[in-house]
Amino acid sequence: MAIRTVLPPSGLPAISPSRGEIGSVDAGPHFIRPTIGESWRDIQSPPLRGRWPAGQRGACALLISMFFLFSFAAYADAVELKPFKDNLFAYPAILSSANNGAYTVIDYRELRDINARDEIPERRAQAQYVDTSVRKMQQDLSLKTDAGSIRHVAVGRTQGASIIVLYLHGQGGSRKQGVDDFTFGGNFNRIKNLMASNGGLYLSPDFSDFGDTGAAQIAALIGHYAERSPGAKIFVACGSMGGALCWKLAARKDMGGRIDGLLLLGSLWDETFFSSPAFKRRVPVFFGQGSKDPVFPVEKQEAFFRSILAKSKTYPARFVRFETGTHGTPIRMTDWRGTLNWMLSKAP
Repeated sequence: MAIRTVLPPSGLPAISPSRGEIGSVDAGPHFIRPTIGESWRDIQSPPLRGRWPAGQRGACALLISMFFLFSFAAYADAVELKPFKDNLFAYPAILSSANNGAYTVIDYRELRDINARDEIPERRAQAQYVDTSVRKMQQDLSLKTDAGSIRHVAVGRTQGASIIVLYLHGQGGSRKQGVDDFTFGGNFNRIKNLMASNGGLYLSPDFSDFGDTGAAQIAALIGHYAERSPGAKIFVACGSMGGALCWKLAARKDMGGRIDGLLLLGSLWDETFFSSPAFKRRVPVFFGQGSKDPVFPVEKQEAFFRSILAKSKTYPARFVRFETGTHGTPIRMTDWRGTLNWMLSKAP
């Protein structure tokens, strides 16, 4: 596999194909506004120093090697993401909870959680929600694989990462959606910073489709970076139709045995999951869904979540329902740190 750097996109502000609005004009890359909307009007689907006595050098070298080996293994098992703007991204009030906290209903209000949080509603988060210094660790890349060339944006450590998180966009999106610092209340900027500050890697790729070809491309991308970071836990977040790829990855023998968690954000369900390698490994699954999602009805996603618990009462699955939220709400509101730390504690 060969990887190359792609020239950054034009500095011209992006124009939304759905509303004709000019995108953010901050310094750095400018990305086209995704088709996943948030309100009703927008919905479209150091080396060791010193010397050892001569007779002890070999033994000490062996001990040092063993120390680092076991230290790395212990680190990989004990990864917990450090905070980043937790007070700003904490969930609002919990309205109700069930299944010992596995199912939670969150108080979501558009006027508070979009209008009062954004400088320009749905377009640009207020400055306190973002830290764009993370862009110095961001690269626009292309990876040549047997499944085709895969353009993707990488943020953080491209080798030796402690954790790898991918975001797969929905219909009409692109790799640019998952690294836009200012849309969705700055929540993509938060996951970028969480990965960069915790020795992790965040990937936002393009792919051909939501079928087998797209799944093969994402599997190749995961395989490439997993080889460079053999101790990393791997989590895949899927927005909207991107969920089709989440389920296909879970069903693949190579990926179902490699990924460590799935996040479905305003997405779909797939009962073939129960026969997948991922389900048999008890890979954690998180669902975030708006109660007024007209694309994927919350009732059907809730039913699927309950069917997982019916198969196994102790299966590591969580469901967060954002009351009055719509299709894009989970992408804005999901607590990346809380969710990923839970998954890290449950990963097989």
